[in-house]
Amino acid sequence: MSMQIENLSRRNFLQGAAGLTLGVCLPLRVLAAPAGPGKAGGEVVGSVTFEPNAFLRIGADNSVTVISKHLEMGQGTYTGLATILAEELDARWDDVKVEGAPADAKRYNNLFWGPTQGTGGSTAMANSWEQLRMAGAAARAMLISAAAKKWNVPASEIVVSEGVVSHAPSKRKASFGELAQDAATEAVPSDIKLKDPKDFKLIGKKAPRKDALAKSNGTAQFTQDIHFPNMLVAVVAHSPRFGGKPKSFDASETRKIKGVVDVVQIQHGVAVLAKDTWSAKRGRDALQVEWDDSAAFKLSSDEISARYKALAKQPGAVARKEGDADKAFAGAARVVEAGYDFPYLAHSAMEPMNCVIQLGADKCEVWNGEQFQTIDQMNVARTVGLKPEQVSINMLYAGGSFGRRASKDSDYLVEAAQIVKALDAKTPGKTPPVKLVWTREDDTHGGYYRPAFHHALKAALDDKGNLVGWQHRLVGQSILTGSPFEGMMVKDGIDAVSVEGAANLPYHVPNMLVDLHTPKDIGVPVLWWRSVGSSHTAFSTEVFVDQVAKAAGKDPVAMRLALLDKHPRHAAVLKLAAEKAGWNKPLAKGKAGERRGRGVAVHESFNSYVAHVAEVTLQKDGSVRIDRIVSAVDCGIAINPDNVRAQVEGGVGFALSSVLHGKITLKDGVVEQSNFHDYMPIRINEMPRVEVHIVPSAEKPTGIGEPGVPPLAPAMVNAIAAASGKWITALPIDTEALKA
Repeated sequence: MSMQIENLSRRNFLQGAAGLTLGVCLPLRVLAAPAGPGKAGGEVVGSVTFEPNAFLRIGADNSVTVISKHLEMGQGTYTGLATILAEELDARWDDVKVEGAPADAKRYNNLFWGPTQGTGGSTAMANSWEQLRMAGAAARAMLISAAAKKWNVPASEIVVSEGVVSHAPSKRKASFGELAQDAATEAVPSDIKLKDPKDFKLIGKKAPRKDALAKSNGTAQFTQDIHFPNMLVAVVAHSPRFGGKPKSFDASETRKIKGVVDVVQIQHGVAVLAKDTWSAKRGRDALQVEWDDSAAFKLSSDEISARYKALAKQPGAVARKEGDADKAFAGAARVVEAGYDFPYLAHSAMEPMNCVIQLGADKCEVWNGEQFQTIDQMNVARTVGLKPEQVSINMLYAGGSFGRRASKDSDYLVEAAQIVKALDAKTPGKTPPVKLVWTREDDTHGGYYRPAFHHALKAALDDKGNLVGWQHRLVGQSILTGSPFEGMMVKDGIDAVSVEGAANLPYHVPNMLVDLHTPKDIGVPVLWWRSVGSSHTAFSTEVFVDQVAKAAGKDPVAMRLALLDKHPRHAAVLKLAAEKAGWNKPLAKGKAGERRGRGVAVHESFNSYVAHVAEVTLQKDGSVRIDRIVSAVDCGIAINPDNVRAQVEGGVGFALSSVLHGKITLKDGVVEQSNFHDYMPIRINEMPRVEVHIVPSAEKPTGIGEPGVPPLAPAMVNAIAAASGKWITALPIDTEALKA
């Protein structure tokens, strides 16, 4: 996919093969390094900072600063992006550091999203791959050209390695910093040659993460670390039901609490402002609010589930149709049927939602772990009555997200903007900075969630056990409806992320029907959750394939491979995982009373392919111990193999939390869970040994932040079925059903 980036400076260079135009910022003078948050920068004549394009800055001290347009939220983005650019620049890895880019879609848009800046969909490496290679290679060429002129030698004789430019015949050499001022006057080359992958020194190799030290020694800047003089901290009282609004409130007791400064009503709540977080929370605890729930959502989880199952009995909007499924089922020797249920899931990022906003007369500045720059910039601007370009956003580290910080409504940012606007109305021009803090309970109660879904599947087998018909019906809320992506990704009533992993099922079945029901009267806020639609479609399809294999008397791996004849990358990871796990060798027996099983699943999401083999042990009381996960992944070129392994391992842990514990339930429209005691992540003793095997590839890199999640649950449940003969059809696992 190619996308043109609007150029904001006086030179462009073009990568013809990929069709990417990269905006290059070549200064007429040598630029000073940007100032810190909230301070004005400027040009300083005589400085030796070399800023050849929007993604790179080289300092006199030889520092190489990569400007990341994508958020670092623990997934390794800063390290991966720095690796790409530093490889083509031939920088010394120890000299490389990373800085978050400002909100500016004209320079920093996600190339897969059009004129929108943001991080998500496992796109950071994939959309930046050629762009950052070009940026690094262009800067390298300019350094070489500067050296060639300075030394009066042919540029072809100059080599660059580890941040040093050298000319062997004349025994001259110079560091990047020493050449910065001269390089800044060089023209951006129009013909750039990228490295042959065989010459890579950083890509594909192990390198220390760029955020590890700062996160270890406490110098990393998260939103909670931001403190300004006179800054107020806000916490907000929300209705316990979605859609509820404040009718009236009594803040008399709140105002008596030391540290509380003000109380203001906003659209969906009442904000208490104080000099610190604890005082603000105590003030909110003392607040008396009467809620108007006349338009609020009031159904319970059981009522939602009943509606979904009723809808599943009727045909839905067709997402995929091949052959004649009805005819295949009518003539089938055997029909296999199953239904699967998935609850709402919270994101539960380690750092709950927060941001800092400062409002001025004609500008607004934001500090946070920023994931959705363009959308947030527009929504904050609309809230405070400014133009988007008058809202600047400083991107800090984020303590996790899993999709939550990419809110299509910019909910918590808009909430903070409403607070500062309300304060400004009281004392125009004297509004202090405000830090909005959501507690864990706020985030668990207040949405957004992975949608709840019901799936109904049927398979038709002929008299030889061949799979000849497949029907898959899904029922669940749309994430994309009402989002900026609706126009592109909701077609003919089909939300693409509702059916991803189902409508593009790779198995060759001659007669297939996939359809969807999207209820529009369910008022629970929903959002993308790590791996989005694949978080439930991979489970239903891969568990069902195992059920079909058992009915047909076939080995689950062999059956899958036979159906994947047109999908070699799926087949390759499946074969590798099975081989490394010893699929054809019997499992070692457990202790007396234990039942052991092995299961498999394979799935493609975000253009990456992952297979998991799970080994489990069941106790008499139904409890499950996950002994081992063997994973195979094909994500194209592995930019940082260690990070690829870390993301697959993290995906396994994240997925296990939902398999073993994760469930958001509602009673009369009120979320029943509140914190980690009743919405549990897995504990360290529950984490299995994970072995990750990476398929060597020359393909362009694809995503890895999310693809490790989808196949974990089905592999584990298939292993449980192998051990117990019982199929789990609803998550999280009910251990009562697994008792011996």
